[in-house]
Amino acid sequence: MEPKFVRNYTGQSSKEMATDVESSRDGAQISRIAEITIDTVKKIKGLDANRYATKKTIAQGMLDIALLTANASQLKYILQVGEKHEFYTLLLTLITVSIVLQVTAGVLFVVLGSFFDLNKPEDHKKADILNNVCLAINVLIVSVDVIVNVFFMRDDEAKLR
Repeated sequence: MEPKFVRNYTGQSSKEMATDVESSRDGAQISRIAEITIDTVKKIKGLDANRYATKKTIAQGMLDIALLTANASQLKYILQVGEKHEFYTLLLTLITVSIVLQVTAGVLFVVLGSFFDLNKPEDHKKADILNNVCLAINVLIVSVDVIVNVFFMRDDEAKLR
């Protein structure tokens, strides 16, 4: 029975295979098992890249919102203290650059998540390029924020007032 099962399986869909095998008494049981197995394999193989990418983009977006909120708070503090802060101009410039880069990255992530279908091979190249651009922008954001945090001193608040 097994050789017939294998021979009938090649090149046919699971429903056609089940119809061919069902003609024998024992074959009906084998065909049902075969249909379930093939459907299960299709589900396992069919990892939806769009779903994964969407979840990844949403998680990245939430982290970006947290960073944007921290930068907005730093910007508010620097603007309140004013030029009394010894690194006022540097921090104002770097925080502004960071916020602009974050907004740009956010827009690019929206474009990446909504306009490209990863199941279509023709979108792979464009999505890969845009993803690399987003990565480069994120590296710049991290670099700028590290520099901001090196020069950002809130513990000197009492001295500045």
